[in-house]
Amino acid sequence: MSALSRSVVVDRPGGHRLVQGPCPTPGPGEVRVRVAAAGLCMSDRELYDGHRDAAYVRYPVVPGHEWSGTVEAVGEGVDPALAGRRTVAEGFRFCGACERCRYGETSLCTAGYDETGFTRSGAFADHVVVPARLLHPLPDEADPRAAALLEPAAVTAAAVRAGAPEPGERIAVLGAGTLGLLAVQLLAAFSPAELTVIDPRGERAALALDFGASEARAPQDAEEVRGRYDLVVETAGAPGTAADACLLARRGGRVVLTGAPSAAWSYAVRAFTSRLLDPAPLITHEFPLERFGDAMALVGAGGPGTGKVLLRP
Repeated sequence: MSALSRSVVVDRPGGHRLVQGPCPTPGPGEVRVRVAAAGLCMSDRELYDGHRDAAYVRYPVVPGHEWSGTVEAVGEGVDPALAGRRTVAEGFRFCGACERCRYGETSLCTAGYDETGFTRSGAFADHVVVPARLLHPLPDEADPRAAALLEPAAVTAAAVRAGAPEPGERIAVLGAGTLGLLAVQLLAAFSPAELTVIDPRGERAALALDFGASEARAPQDAEEVRGRYDLVVETAGAPGTAADACLLARRGGRVVLTGAPSAAWSYAVRAFTSRLLDPAPLITHEFPLERFGDAMALVGAGGPGTGKVLLRP
């Protein structure tokens, strides 16, 4: 009798079900991963609510693009030594051959959009099947809960790399959500003269200080530091925050708007495995697959005690 595997299927906006079926078999060049933890983010909420652009989702779908797990089986042409390895994987199914891919800008692949958890079955499941070429294997001792946040860490790492921080600079991070707090950890490693976090939520600002920020300000207290910073990293993505970020930068300063991860996955994984990056304190809630609805209800609700929400198959 073949093994069974469960998954959360979103058939249409607002409708989901937990299904059980045969364990997926990896095809040539693929691996099957047993999921250890999968994070929920606002993109998943948009998918569930039907607010994601139709070109970037394909219903019915198993969501889940932030995840970690252990390679359980390999397909034809894949190194058997990967079996048993803890891993994360990139979500974009880029072609690797177009001009943008050859420049390392894989999130701008011109072959067409294709991403785990949006157009392909994702990790809100016991198992997920992905191309082996997208894997980033982790050490055996890696915390799988924390590793599930390496996808947003890669997004943040791309912004940090684009900002090219230098020791002794004055740096501001706009927003203290998951991306902002991960940015604080990465930027603190560059020994800035100042590292200011701006966010209206006092409890998030306090966490930023634990992560290496030298100062936390509410938005209404940020006007007095306009024009002060060499580098401003905008992570909030709210209406008006891009303009606010520009006002914080000094004349000739640099402003980076956080976006797609491109080629920053390796950067984020190295920071994680070298212990410069620890996403675990951001996790506040964990649910089994059966409570997907409860987990989704927390995402985007704005509760002061809600940080990163995980599903633990």
